[in-house]
Amino acid sequence: MIIALIEDTVRSGARRQAACQLIGLSGRTLERWRGAHRTDARHGPQQAPANKLSATERETILATLNREGFRDLSPHQVVPRLADQGCYLASESTLYRVLRDAQQDAHRGRAKTPVRHTKPVHTATGANQVWSWDITYLKTPVRGVFVYLYLIMDIWSRRIMGWAIHLEQRDDHAATLFDATCARRHLDPSGLVLHADNGGPMKGATMVATLERLGVVPSFNRPGVSNDNPFSEALFRTLKYCPAYPTHPFADASAARQWVAAFVHWYNHVHHHSAIRFVTPDARHAGRDIAILARRDALYIRARAQHPARWTTRTRNWTPIPTVRLNPEQEVAPLPLSTIS
Repeated sequence: MIIALIEDTVRSGARRQAACQLIGLSGRTLERWRGAHRTDARHGPQQAPANKLSATERETILATLNREGFRDLSPHQVVPRLADQGCYLASESTLYRVLRDAQQDAHRGRAKTPVRHTKPVHTATGANQVWSWDITYLKTPVRGVFVYLYLIMDIWSRRIMGWAIHLEQRDDHAATLFDATCARRHLDPSGLVLHADNGGPMKGATMVATLERLGVVPSFNRPGVSNDNPFSEALFRTLKYCPAYPTHPFADASAARQWVAAFVHWYNHVHHHSAIRFVTPDARHAGRDIAILARRDALYIRARAQHPARWTTRTRNWTPIPTVRLNPEQEVAPLPLSTIS
């Protein structure tokens, strides 16, 4: 099988030596296989290692690890205790291996088994499929006192769908905002994914009950991971670093509402977002981006036809972006043949 794959690679133009190195095989080994057996001749050890544990020793290890006083401890904790008793059975890694071979490598002790949280991954192919929301603080003249901006956005179009300013962070404020946003847009949110971080207002009883009542699919960051909500974080960065952001703190909640209202209008209707081919979020949300990008593409095609010598490659890519993913898994692309030729 390996020989056939290498030969196919060579016929495609790659060097045999480079192909062998790519899979960790020496050229001499390949020649030996081709001449004698024409197959993968690798095999495991022919005999057991001289230092292999005997069956009696393995039974002693298991009996020791499972006896009272040790049965709730991991080998990492058992080894020093045995050393204090003047007893050495085997290395710590060997103890783990013996437990694994006996299918006893489960979590030991009364504490809960550590939970391995998976990264939240969602895909949007159109508007109102995946929303993201978060809360950020806005400074006031009083040190340590803030007003809080609640903001909901659609990750596919980047459009700000709803926002509110409050003096505190509470889950009932978030629930009211989500309800009002859906009602104002005459939207049935059943099946919509709403992603947020792990803050109290995001997972509060009122908010969770509201999402359950509306048939919304809640999604949350992994605990202790702050970058699982990148769309909202990027939006807050745009808000706080745009040239119009005030250089002085907001006088009160009313002043903050007035400024945020102007920002939301600019962001949705004026701002050309780089991640969606430089159309406005409102145009993409409404589907007007298709015609806009088609006109740009036609313009560039005419420009190349008028002066073809000035174009060494194709025109700029103005095709609409069909899919947006929240926290996509990184894929490792296979090495092209040109890298091993």
